[in-house]
Amino acid sequence: MAKNTICLWFDNDAEAAARFYAETFPDSAVSGVHRAPSDYPGGKKGDVLTVDFTVAGIPCLGLNGGPVFKHNEAFSFQISTEDQAETDRYWNAIVGHGGRESECGWCKDKWGISWQITPRVLTEALAKGGAEAKRAFEAMMDMKKIDVAAIEEARRG
Repeated sequence: MAKNTICLWFDNDAEAAARFYAETFPDSAVSGVHRAPSDYPGGKKGDVLTVDFTVAGIPCLGLNGGPVFKHNEAFSFQISTEDQAETDRYWNAIVGHGGRESECGWCKDKWGISWQITPRVLTEALAKGGAEAKRAFEAMMDMKKIDVAAIEEARRG
């Protein structure tokens, strides 16, 4: 068991979310589904309480805690991609599965979890600094899903 695990609060569909993540991202899996041993306020014996899973190697726990808390952009998964095809694959999986687009490479899945689908070419440009970083940053500011070719062009000036 991992010493540090990210706990994600869901209304009642932690298992569906975990299975979607496991199908979508490499190095992801559902490793345990834990059910209520008896009835409890808001639930019945046998209902899924928690789900152990990993997302791109990061250990997570999905908690079916009810509708009290909602996700927001203060937390996001950042997925680094190698090319446009990988960027498109993850973006389209999230947005096409009931999610929605945001700005600058951000999107939300149908459960409200925020994702940054970030091509490596963009992070490399920003890390380089100077005029190259400025051009890449300014190009990114007009995008929803990141366009790798446009970032590469901006890097070249």
